[in-house]
Amino acid sequence: MAYLLVLVFFLAALTHGTPKEYSQQGEGALLDSLKQQVGLLTNETKNYSPQVQPPGTNRRIPQSIIIGVRKGGTRALLEMLDIHPEIVVATTEVHFFDWDENYAKGLEWYKNLMPFSYENQITVEKTPGYFTSSLSPERIHEMNSSIKLLLILRDPTERVISDYTQVYYNRLENQKPVQVIEEIVIRNGALNTKYKAIQRSLYDVHMENWLKYFSLDQIHIVDGDTLIRDPLPELQKVEKFLNLRPRIMSSNFYFNQTKGFYCIRSEGRERCLHESKGRPHPMVNSTVLEQLQAYFKDHNQNFYRMVNRSFDWH
Repeated sequence: MAYLLVLVFFLAALTHGTPKEYSQQGEGALLDSLKQQVGLLTNETKNYSPQVQPPGTNRRIPQSIIIGVRKGGTRALLEMLDIHPEIVVATTEVHFFDWDENYAKGLEWYKNLMPFSYENQITVEKTPGYFTSSLSPERIHEMNSSIKLLLILRDPTERVISDYTQVYYNRLENQKPVQVIEEIVIRNGALNTKYKAIQRSLYDVHMENWLKYFSLDQIHIVDGDTLIRDPLPELQKVEKFLNLRPRIMSSNFYFNQTKGFYCIRSEGRERCLHESKGRPHPMVNSTVLEQLQAYFKDHNQNFYRMVNRSFDWH
C-alpha cells in the first residue's frame, strides 16, 4: 500500500512537474525525493519520519527496557539491537521511571515518546539511570510485571574511570574547572566511597532492589566488556532472550581502526557511535586502581552469587 501511494505521487509529479525539474532530478532521484516527502522508504517503521505514522502501526509501551548501567555500554547495545528488523528503539533517554517530574506526567505521556511499531516488533527503551534508581524497579513492575529487562555491565573499576572521563570532558567543553581522578576518588588518604561513580558500580546493592520485583529470568545481563571486543555472541544471546529470530550477523559489524572499536553496517549504511563514546581514559595511579579493585572485590563476589554467574572483573 505504501509503495502504491508513492507511485501515485510519482506519476502526478511526472504529469504536472516541469521538464526542467524532471531533467535535473532524473527518474530515480525524483522517486527517492517523493518517498522521503511522504515518509515511505521501506516497510520498516524505523525509516519513517517520527511525525508520520506508517499504516498499521501504533506507539506502544516498551516490551523491553535497557535499565543500565551508566557507562556500561547502553548506547552501543541499543544501536546494535536496532539492526534487528523486529526491534524499534526510542532514540532518546526518557527518564520516565527515575525522574519524578516525568513520572508524574503519566503512562500516556511515556507511550507517546515511543516510536511507531508493528505488532510483530518489540519496542526497546533505554535509560541507564534506572538501574541505580531506588524507585524504578517498583514503577516498572507496576507498568508491566512480565517485562524483559536488559542490563549491560562492565568491570566496576573501569566503569568508574569511564564515568569520571565523561564528566571530565563535559566540564572541559563547558569551560568548567576539572580535577584529576585521584583527587576525587581519594579523600583524606582514604577511598571516597560517597563518590557517585563508585556508588554506581556497587552492582550487588542495586541488583538486590531489582530482585525484589523481578525474577532473575526476567533480567538478561549483557557482558559489556565482551560486547566491545566481540559484539555478535552477546547480541545473539539477547535475540534468544527476547524470543527473536536470529537476524543480526557478523557482517553487520566492522572494526574501525581509527576509533578502536566496532562500528555498524546495516541497510547499506555504515555508522559509528558518537565521538563522545570510546574516549581514551586517563592514566590512573596504580595504588588508586588497587584500592578501587579491593573495595569492589566483595561486592563483585556477592553479585556473582546473586545472579549465578561470574565475570572477568578485577
